[in-house]
Amino acid sequence: MDFKKILTPILSILAFLALWEFIVWVNGWPNYVMASPSDLPAAYIRYWQLFLIDSWQTLWRTVAGLALAIVFGTFLGMVMGFSKTARDALYPLLVGFNAIPKATVVPVLALLFIGAHDFNTVLMAFMISFFPIAVSVGIGLSTLEPEYRDILGALGASKFTIFRKIALPKTLPEFFGALKVSVTLAFIGTNLVEIISPHGKGLGALFLSGQTNGDYPLMFAVLIALAFLGILLYYAVVALEKIFAGWAERQPG
Repeated sequence: MDFKKILTPILSILAFLALWEFIVWVNGWPNYVMASPSDLPAAYIRYWQLFLIDSWQTLWRTVAGLALAIVFGTFLGMVMGFSKTARDALYPLLVGFNAIPKATVVPVLALLFIGAHDFNTVLMAFMISFFPIAVSVGIGLSTLEPEYRDILGALGASKFTIFRKIALPKTLPEFFGALKVSVTLAFIGTNLVEIISPHGKGLGALFLSGQTNGDYPLMFAVLIALAFLGILLYYAVVALEKIFAGWAERQPG
């Protein structure tokens, strides 16, 4: 086990927390202006049950939305990668959709699917995170060497077989790079609905509760919890990348 890879990020997080604590202390900010890291343990102890329940609510919805984004984004990327016509037709639509602020979409979803909070949350996590996956797969396939396609096509291989045998291994590094971006985007989508929805659940709703009650330590504790979940899911993707695309990793120097 490479302890340096574990120790380095831990030390960087500790340095960040120390800097945060120092800035609050130097400026003499009370916790109703800017909570410091030393203010957060009390919030976690007081609301530990809510943190456990709401963290799970946020995590499973985010993972569900991300899973849908992987399936749909990969399929859409295949369509665009194998067909120039489809790529020319879909790219403007995708770019235009991705440019729309997703916060403006939340009220529309809430009206379309009244009371379906879980569905709305998963749907928003999906909508905000599939774009990088679709683009990475589409670009990877569109730049695939044509001789591979011609040879396999002449042997009777279907487009799906060409994708699975040749294109998928080639595009895996780009795919996992896009997936790391999509992880953070999925959390943004989940929390948008949790905060904006009148019947929100999860860490976003807990943050809103802290804001309503002026409990700034609770609000910052929620932000740190969200960051922790994001890091956890990010490193889960890193672990999968090492399993399926570890051959593409190059050591610096």
